[in-house]
Amino acid sequence: MNLPNALSTARILISPLIALLPLLPSPVWRATAFVLYVVSAISDYFDGWYARSRGLVTDLGKTLDPLADKLLLVATFIPMLVLQGSSGDPVAAFVASTLRIEPGQAFSFPFITWFGTFTLPFWVVALVLGREIVMTVFRQMAQWKGVVIAANNPAKLKTIAQYIWVGAAYFWFAAESFAARDGWSGAAWDFVRPLVAAIGAVMMFIAVGLTIASFGIYLRRYGALFTR
Repeated sequence: MNLPNALSTARILISPLIALLPLLPSPVWRATAFVLYVVSAISDYFDGWYARSRGLVTDLGKTLDPLADKLLLVATFIPMLVLQGSSGDPVAAFVASTLRIEPGQAFSFPFITWFGTFTLPFWVVALVLGREIVMTVFRQMAQWKGVVIAANNPAKLKTIAQYIWVGAAYFWFAAESFAARDGWSGAAWDFVRPLVAAIGAVMMFIAVGLTIASFGIYLRRYGALFTR
């Protein structure tokens, strides 16, 4: 197994930790989850770049890399939906109940910004995950017809926005937990706290917009493949 494939395999293996650690009511474990997520996000870029630059692209890698990406996405949305969702959202409430998250922890970490408080609606999760599922099938069907669908620019920007959004959320979980435990206060924290939340909230909206835009471009460019 070459290095890029090993990195993809490592991302697959640590995805459960990235999903579970933020659900533990511990600032240390939540900070660990943030570090693991950052490492996974960086390795996602690095293994693709390294494989292409060194001629190490393999059929195994073509399977492992997208699988690792999808698992990481699902892994991050589980704690985000529980910690940032709404108690009135039946899906978020069901997930929190199934995972037996304490009432004092579930739905306690919305983004609190200078311009409002933002939860994570389930429709956002459904939209992002649904788009990924549909595009996976779409690409496979196009490949059967001899067409390779490369990522367009909005899709690449969507990925960047999504990484920043999720990274901000994971940092937020850890920072808020440390602040509650250690009584953080002062001008610096009063500035950093809403700044991190604002970055997360804005990037969430940007990621959603780019998710829709990139999918529309794919349909316009390649939709005719499936009407022949």
